Parts: sequence; structure tokens; C-alpha cells
Amino acid sequence: MLQMTNVSKVYRTDTVETHALRELSLTVEEGEFVSVTGPSGSGKTTFLNIAGLLEELSSGSYELDGRDISALSDKERSRVRNEKIGFIFQSFNLIPELSIFDNVDVPLRYRGFKAAERKRRIESSLEMVGLASRLQHFPAQLSGGQQQRVAIARALAGEPRFLLADEPTGNLDSHMADSVMQLLAEINATGTTIIMVTHELELASRARRNIFVRDGCLSDGVFEPRLAMASGA
Repeated sequence: MLQMTNVSKVYRTDTVETHALRELSLTVEEGEFVSVTGPSGSGKTTFLNIAGLLEELSSGSYELDGRDISALSDKERSRVRNEKIGFIFQSFNLIPELSIFDNVDVPLRYRGFKAAERKRRIESSLEMVGLASRLQHFPAQLSGGQQQRVAIARALAGEPRFLLADEPTGNLDSHMADSVMQLLAEINATGTTIIMVTHELELASRARRNIFVRDGCLSDGVFEPRLAMASGA
């Protein structure tokens, strides 16, 4: 379970103070599929970065599986992140000089798994995303949708409890985006908790729960640009 209580994030320079999140409170239960929408600059990515232990909060509390994250050292945070959290980004972040197998292998090597265990995880995750026959292909030999599937396999190979996706279909056409969303739904059905940031309202509606961010605050629902314009938000 992920639980944030009155979480704020403030970025400060010598002359400017920017409030990215304002006393945000949210609970995500194990096995949920949550979409996060909202206008640009509303705090969506900051929220995801804090959830993924990539940034520290300024105030409030954050518990992950009952553990107070704010009390952990940088080394402990890194260990929790590597063991519990998988990331999917819009830009795929594949290494072009490495095969698909080796791209998925990189974070597993970092975690110190033995060769046999890494091979099992790599083959299993690539089988799950439908790319078991492309182990020795390189990113340039794959379509955009296939590259995103490799990125998902790389995240799954770590067997995370939480999967955080930042605009995972942003660089894909509608057909490929639909394929990736179907895959995420299948992954969620196995018990993995997913939090997905997206600008696509149709895709957001396919999650089990929708929340939106405005001015650093979260609410249940989906951000509607036309309603925001009508209200002057």
C-alpha cells in the first residue's frame, strides 16, 4: 500500500519559491490501477517522482508498504526503489547499442542477480510482453510500440510491487497505445499496483480509478480541459 499524508514539495531558488505539491493526501491500495491526469505544470510528474523515491518531499509523510520513507537514508531509499518499484517512461530509454536481452539485463546486473536468475527473469518478462522471439534484436529493429514493450519488460524483470508509468503511450499512435494499455491491464490483473500519468482522457478512463491534479492538489475524477476553461481554471 502507498500512503501519502499532507505531502508538499517546494522548489526554492534565491528569489523564487515554487509549490509543486500542496498538502497532498492519497492512499493507493495494493492491486489498484490508478490514472493521474491534469493540466501541464499541475504537479503530476512531481507526484510520480516522489512516489518513486526519485525526489524527496518537503513536508508531510509517505509510507510504502507500511514503511516511513522519509526516515530512510539515501542508500535505503535506493534499495527500496530497486526492490519494489518499476518505472516506464514516455521515451523508452533503451540503449541502442545493446540487444533487447541486454537492455532488460542492465538493471538486474546492477542489483547483483546471478546469471541464471537474470536469464529466467529476462525471458519471463519478454514472454509476458510478447517479445520472446526478439531477444537478440536491437531497439532500431523494433517499432515504437515494441520498444515500449521492451521498456515494460525491463521494469517487470525486477518483479516490482508498484509500476509507475509516466505518459507510457505518449510517443505511440493510437493502435500501439491501445496495445500497451491492454498489456498494462493484464499486468495489473496479476496483482501489480500501477500508477499512470497520462494526458489522454480515453486511456485514463481505462484505469480502475481516476484522479486529477490541479495546482498541486489531488482529487478523485478525471481532468476535463473544457470544464476548466469554462470555469476559468
